[in-house]
Amino acid sequence: MLAGNRIAEGALPLAQAYAGHQFGHFTMLGDGRALLLGEQITPQGERVDIQLKGSGRTPYSRGGDGRAALGPMLREYIISEAMHALGIPTTRSLAVVATGQSVMRETELPGAVLTRVAASHLRVGTFQYAANWGTIEDLRALADYTLHRHFPEIDAVENRYLVLLREVIKRQAVLIAKWQLVGFIHGVMNTDNMALSGETIDYGPCAFMDVYDPATVFSSIDIQSRRYAYGNQPHIAAWNLARFAETLLPLLHDNEEQAVKLAEDAISDFTELYHRNWLAGMREKLGILNEEPQDESFIEDLLSMMQKYRADYTNTFRALTFDKPEDTDLYGSTEFAQWHERWQERLGRQQEPKASSHELMRNSNPAVIPRNHRVEEALEAAVKEGDYSVMERLLHVRFEPLRAFPRTSRLRRTSGAIVPSFPNLLRYLI
Repeated sequence: MLAGNRIAEGALPLAQAYAGHQFGHFTMLGDGRALLLGEQITPQGERVDIQLKGSGRTPYSRGGDGRAALGPMLREYIISEAMHALGIPTTRSLAVVATGQSVMRETELPGAVLTRVAASHLRVGTFQYAANWGTIEDLRALADYTLHRHFPEIDAVENRYLVLLREVIKRQAVLIAKWQLVGFIHGVMNTDNMALSGETIDYGPCAFMDVYDPATVFSSIDIQSRRYAYGNQPHIAAWNLARFAETLLPLLHDNEEQAVKLAEDAISDFTELYHRNWLAGMREKLGILNEEPQDESFIEDLLSMMQKYRADYTNTFRALTFDKPEDTDLYGSTEFAQWHERWQERLGRQQEPKASSHELMRNSNPAVIPRNHRVEEALEAAVKEGDYSVMERLLHVRFEPLRAFPRTSRLRRTSGAIVPSFPNLLRYLI
């Protein structure tokens, strides 16, 4: 089943149509190499999508073979599971199955199929498709389904579609703030890669930032424009949400002018919502338990120094967590010494003991992230040598503040597949 060779009884697999702005340009899209097996109800009563990625051609393959190479599928597996371990909303990877067939890209590569689990695959691009090629009733049906699927508590309100827009905005504000706080760069924030559930979706050219630099990109396509650079991610999220709001205009109000006003008011809230989540998270990373007006400039001073001295983002905050300023790339500069003194004074003005700040920082600053060079080492060993031990060690590293996997989760090889032991999920899926 996880290789796409058998369909579950009663299942009606489908490839979804959607549209999207890819690097700012609108185009018709769809699941060119993905197949939705169906919706599943977990033992806890949660509804999730089970989707195969790389299982072959679909009506939306646009001349492609619909297949996937082993390396990129293992990358999505590693990064999505690390994101989950770090407490960031994300799709999950249930399995990667080697197909035994080669796929042709720049070179001949081993093929594989990823099984992805998601709250849903409804995207901004799903609504763009309905708005451009469907009727208003099609759009309304899609919006009603989205409300029923993700926001059942807001069913009986006066303008439920405006509430839908506002709730999606809230979830994205939380998600993007979490990305920024751990230095995650998505790489391809096209509108078809923004899930309305608030989960991170589609791990293509993505990475965690090493040296702090807002201009960091991780897509070869984006090197010149830097549209999806780390520092641009909040702005792109707002832009994508504006495209989502445009699709809802016919549902927001019968009067177009009034509908536009409602949409603009809702979108204008994103910046403040994001900023509030980001600032709260940055206070936590520095052990600050209350609020003072100068906190933001104080935080920006640290980030500016990190950029100036090319300091490692993760390691800097971890060194501060254990009060080891000498372990940072900033140590030895007068400006950092002055900043560190201000920081100690700031912590001293709190009523809570220093131990509380230390505990807050431990819970907010990862000790380990899936560094890109470590991910590449694991992928090279797996793809070129068939050695999955490097990947297994990476998956079982202790991602602070949360553990990546429970102690019982071990990779196991089954008929060419690499399957993690998610016993509950496997029990109801197979």
